[in-house]
Amino acid sequence: MTAATLAMQPAPRVVLQYRDVRKLYGDFVALSGVSMEVERGQVVCLIGPSGSGKSTLLRCTNALETLDGGELLFDGVPLPRDPASIRKVRQRMGMVFQNFELFPHKTAIQNVMMGPSTVLGLSEQQSRARAEALLVKVGLSDKAGNYPANLSGGQQQRVAIARALAMEPEVMLFDEPTSALDPETIGEVLNVMKALADDGMTMVVVTHEMTFARRVADHVVVFESGQIIEQGPPAQIFDAPIQARTRDFLGHLGWDA
Repeated sequence: MTAATLAMQPAPRVVLQYRDVRKLYGDFVALSGVSMEVERGQVVCLIGPSGSGKSTLLRCTNALETLDGGELLFDGVPLPRDPASIRKVRQRMGMVFQNFELFPHKTAIQNVMMGPSTVLGLSEQQSRARAEALLVKVGLSDKAGNYPANLSGGQQQRVAIARALAMEPEVMLFDEPTSALDPETIGEVLNVMKALADDGMTMVVVTHEMTFARRVADHVVVFESGQIIEQGPPAQIFDAPIQARTRDFLGHLGWDA
């Protein structure tokens, strides 16, 4: 097969594949045989009680945690273990954490510019143009010169999303991005995430925002004690869950199936 023919081949539909993934912390089993797939352009929401393994799976996805068993494939290639290769993989995955992780001594636009300039080697002009466009995208063009201390929690999280997008990732990982926010600022972050989903961004989202998962996700995965107990389209999970534990979890959140 020629190089030209290879270039014409469609990208693999399955972007992330988890095969019997296991993770231990001493005697504690954080993940026990997790198997699932994420397709290109999908929004997959991970739900379940706190401590059930959702965030651990996300951290394993971009090698912030190493696997103790099983296999994780990104675009059909097993996740590497050597630091140089891991850094290259992380450039293709944006991650947004619970806490915003912004540099306090840099303005909003400087935070967004850092990755393109220091990692991708873009010029200051190119980095600034990209950062300005992304701040417009997340609705913060008027806050470009503000330092994090002068931004609300929701605004800081939107800057963090813009910073992750500045690397032009193929996949976005969100680890409970609204859990540290005041109720009045949650919506502005979820609206940005919905816009990304509408644009076709592949997203894996750990969330307790059930309405967001019901409205935006293509696929919902329910975790319990480090295992997947149920997964499927939102209509199945929220309207007709199969497992009693899923019904019980949603019931505690005031969601009546």
